[in-house]
Amino acid sequence: MPDDDLPENTAPANCRVTIRDVARQTGVSVTTASRALNEIGRMTPETRNRVRAAAAELGYRPNSIARGLVGKRSFAVGLITNDTYGRFTLPVAAGLSSSMADRGVSVFLCAGEDDAERVKANIDAMQDRRVDGLVIAGKRIDRGLPFELPDLGIPVIYANASCPPDAIGFVPDDQLNAHMAVSHLVARGCCRIAHVTGKKDFEASSLRVRGWEEALAEANLSPFGDVCYGNWSEECGYTAALELLAPGRAEWPDAVFCGNDQIARGLIDAATSIGVDVPGDLAVVGFDNWEIFAKATRPPLTTVDMELLELGRVVGRTMLDLIDGKDVEPGLRRLPGRIVERRSCGGGGADLEPRTNETSRHGGGNQREDTKCHTTG
Repeated sequence: MPDDDLPENTAPANCRVTIRDVARQTGVSVTTASRALNEIGRMTPETRNRVRAAAAELGYRPNSIARGLVGKRSFAVGLITNDTYGRFTLPVAAGLSSSMADRGVSVFLCAGEDDAERVKANIDAMQDRRVDGLVIAGKRIDRGLPFELPDLGIPVIYANASCPPDAIGFVPDDQLNAHMAVSHLVARGCCRIAHVTGKKDFEASSLRVRGWEEALAEANLSPFGDVCYGNWSEECGYTAALELLAPGRAEWPDAVFCGNDQIARGLIDAATSIGVDVPGDLAVVGFDNWEIFAKATRPPLTTVDMELLELGRVVGRTMLDLIDGKDVEPGLRRLPGRIVERRSCGGGGADLEPRTNETSRHGGGNQREDTKCHTTG
């Protein structure tokens, strides 16, 4: 078969673009071209950019094995997680990979669950591949590896996982993000804001409760009742809604801040099933921006996005700094998220007439006094 008839990517090996081709195209030495592509050595930005542009134009792809032999690097980073479902780790991995791509660094992911032997085997495999660094990613900020990590002789970063005091870690700022969610409700005019969240022994629950309380205090408002703890499920939200909106209660909340999107969806389903209009009678904010839940909820759910993709990018940039030998202060960094506005908050509760059991759509029960905001001080 003539070479011209070969399918793409099946041309003979001697047709592969080499660093010499890039150097010839750019008019520089092979050494300069290599240094430009590996971002080492001193040269003008114009030269570096010219070499990179020529490499892209020619379709040059560096040989990672050869690069590793020359620079004593594998141009690979390992990522080990116990989040086998991938809800939290996959966005982190995507951000990590995007940060690494421009430097030609690959990311290898292993799922270790919470099995110590399996995690150790994964770490051994990473070391066999001579990875340049290791990221430990988790599904809980208060859980890390099932054993103490030995000194591997390479940089290690913790992402959305428990971070030892002398290590480097990045997690979402749960307290700040909860504060943001409640402040959003307050800005909408809500003043009787309840909180339904997950298990009490999760650090994320404690931090989100603290953010809820903090935002209410700053607005001179009291918490609406006690925190409703549950198991992070739709059922938890459904049950909590029936309790918060029970006919016999003296007053109802005008908003609920939920600890995750599953809780929020269950709560909204229960509220609408008994005739409570969301957002007309009740505003709801979730947490996580898990789009499969948030967009499918009716009405679509306003929620907090933890910005895990950006967290992964920050982890990647920090890892590259460590690999390059730059100093990075140890410690845990908490990164802010953002509010994703959809329709579950509407106009909040300020424009609603005070509701009694008689005036609400749910009906039933004895008429009660007009509901008022719980203020402190």
